[in-house]
Amino acid sequence: MDFAEKQRGVFQRMIVGALVTAIVLLFGALLNPFGFAADWNASERLWVAAVSLLSPALLLMISIGRLAMRRFYHADDIDGGGLTHGSEEAKMLQSILQNTLEQGVLAGFIYIVWAAVMPGSTMSVPLLAALLFALGRILFFASYEKGAPWRGTGFALTFYPSILMLVVVLITLMAGL
Repeated sequence: MDFAEKQRGVFQRMIVGALVTAIVLLFGALLNPFGFAADWNASERLWVAAVSLLSPALLLMISIGRLAMRRFYHADDIDGGGLTHGSEEAKMLQSILQNTLEQGVLAGFIYIVWAAVMPGSTMSVPLLAALLFALGRILFFASYEKGAPWRGTGFALTFYPSILMLVVVLITLMAGL
């Protein structure tokens, strides 16, 4: 598969991720599927943020655990990436871990900001975004070895919800000024 073919494959799968993100988050924002009240207090908002953060935390833990197990059971990886060149498997797991960390930090910031700033009736959004995060990471983990086109949807389902939520929060804050 040449570069242009890979680019097309990534683009197509990221479009799928973008469409799923838009549909799910619009559903959460407009229809309030969990029935949250509009006038939530700070402790209720904190609960939404905390529950939403469980998904990135769990997937980050799994990523760390996968690499740790690889290092523990393989002589060429046990000394860690800083002391050895490591196996291809360890390098792949390290890349997945790094991407999961980056995505998780971004998502965590956005979930907290959303819970603090947005109307209570939209508190379904970070919870649904957290579900998309979990689905996206699972797809990303499962398809990583197949190459860039295959992991596009998984990447998009973890990245696009954070970006869409950030844009909505910024617009909301600017409109309120």
